Amino acid sequence: MLLVVDNGSIYTKNLTDFLTEKNILFEIQTPNNLNMNSLSKYDSFILSGRRKNEKKVNEINSKIVNHSIKNNSKLLGICYGAEILALTLGGTIKKSTSLQKGNETVRIFENDLIKDDSLLVFESHNFEISKLPPDLLSIGESINCKYEIIMHVNKPIFGTQFHPEMSLDGNNLIKKFCML
Repeated sequence: MLLVVDNGSIYTKNLTDFLTEKNILFEIQTPNNLNMNSLSKYDSFILSGRRKNEKKVNEINSKIVNHSIKNNSKLLGICYGAEILALTLGGTIKKSTSLQKGNETVRIFENDLIKDDSLLVFESHNFEISKLPPDLLSIGESINCKYEIIMHVNKPIFGTQFHPEMSLDGNNLIKKFCML
């Protein structure tokens, strides 16, 4: 079962609509309502984007990242979800030089999850990963962002700086993640 952690992104409904349309079984919880003792009933997680920075939400998302690593559970971090993935494992983030919003082409240079050379995606973020920790690799970049798609070196854990729920190529990426 997939757990979608709704961190307050305005795009979460697009994500859940896509999962419903593709008949992918999931539950959705907000971090503040999530029973952390129930994590073992899920085999995969999607961490959504967010609207504001909250310490408690960050702590809960970090615990989900650590749970996924410890239990070899699949995890996809979207925008903030990718940032908290990097932060949890020892990376850093920074404020973007400007708001990144709109369509962007991501060049793929590692083909484990993605078989295409590039993806057309939708960006909407003020922060971005600035340094990856040793356990994460960059597998896609754009002109404006060095770490558009990241993956764990040996776990089924991925992150996207962009919002895959907002484009056809991104939807295909979500579907591939769910079918891993």
